[in-house]
Amino acid sequence: MWILVGALLGLTGVAIGAFGAHGLEAILTANGRAGTFDTASKYHLIHAVAIVAIAALVGQLDPNLLNWSAGLITVGTIIFSGALYILAIFDIRIMGAVAPVGGLLMIAGWGVLAYAAWAAGR
Repeated sequence: MWILVGALLGLTGVAIGAFGAHGLEAILTANGRAGTFDTASKYHLIHAVAIVAIAALVGQLDPNLLNWSAGLITVGTIIFSGALYILAIFDIRIMGAVAPVGGLLMIAGWGVLAYAAWAAGR
């Protein structure tokens, strides 16, 4: 399941990134938010790969912890990158306050993965 989720996040990350670079350039420039869009796209793609990597760890680390880690990173990526995409495209400034919630969820996901690795090595 997590390979599928990671693959879909990767697919959407590439598609949204390409659309931003080619179809939204004028809007992002007018809003002064091209950098915001790039940040959203970068984190989107990095965490898609991370989810696939977490799926590859099944059988080596606690599957419950891996599920929590991948789930937190997935939801965090959707909230973080989604908020930044909305901010960049529509200039809805409140989304700048939503993005850190996604960031905290991604951090928590990485923390759970670190705990899973530590617990396996005890």
